[in-house]
Amino acid sequence: MTSSGIPLEIERKYLIRMPDPTVLSRQPGYSVSEIEQTYLPDPAPGVTERIRLRRYPDRVEYTHTVKIRVSSTEAREDESEITADEYSELLSRRDPALQTVCKTRTAFYLDGRPYEVDVYPFWTRTAVLETELPDAARPSPIPPFLSVIREVTGEPAYTNRNLARRIPPEPTEL
Repeated sequence: MTSSGIPLEIERKYLIRMPDPTVLSRQPGYSVSEIEQTYLPDPAPGVTERIRLRRYPDRVEYTHTVKIRVSSTEAREDESEITADEYSELLSRRDPALQTVCKTRTAFYLDGRPYEVDVYPFWTRTAVLETELPDAARPSPIPPFLSVIREVTGEPAYTNRNLARRIPPEPTEL
């Protein structure tokens, strides 16, 4: 939490080889959801605003998020749950220069740490792993059943907002 009362999100992001969904499904805290993430026009430089529709097998959630980037690993993130009507209203304000980012997210825990694997429909051999950290100086262990190609924390091409603008080609360094 920052002095402004807005939570500080500290995360690392990795490009990984496409994981085995059966192995993921056996991890503690396993959940899977389909996400549609849409960006609104930036309210200010360095600030992004988005809405998200998230479908779980048993429910649908809608969220509104304002994110202020602090560093390559840290951002202040003000996120709130919204109603379907509020989502529809905000969707009408979408940034027309950006596409909605669709992905399947698998979340799980390993040694008490949260991990998320995002699988995008435009890649067949790679996915993105994200993990949140208690502080930026502490590295996060990579689950042994995942194969990291490279860390992409801070690489603009791999932010979801930039994926909404331009999808990078699938990496060849597999």
